[in-house]
Amino acid sequence: MAEDKKSKDAQLRAAINQQLVESGEKEKLKETLRQRLIECGWRDQLKAHCKEIVKAKGMEQITVEELVAEITPKGRELVPDGVKKELLKRIRTVLSQQQQQ
Repeated sequence: MAEDKKSKDAQLRAAINQQLVESGEKEKLKETLRQRLIECGWRDQLKAHCKEIVKAKGMEQITVEELVAEITPKGRELVPDGVKKELLKRIRTVLSQQQQQ
């Protein structure tokens, strides 16, 4: 049952992604996200976190892949709820408008 739900969720995400790409909305949403993250200081916070990690581990001791793996959870955690809610609302609006057409 859990695998069935995961499969359906993955299919739904793929279908939504396809609709957003085809309509050109995905790029608009990505640009909005970039702007909101810069405005709220997310980018600066993540940059500081990267510097801390590199300083702690040493520049020669960490690969880009390791750095990305280490900062990804923190990056997701730092996205303000308001930004997440705004994007989710816009996605729902876009999908609703596409269904009405």
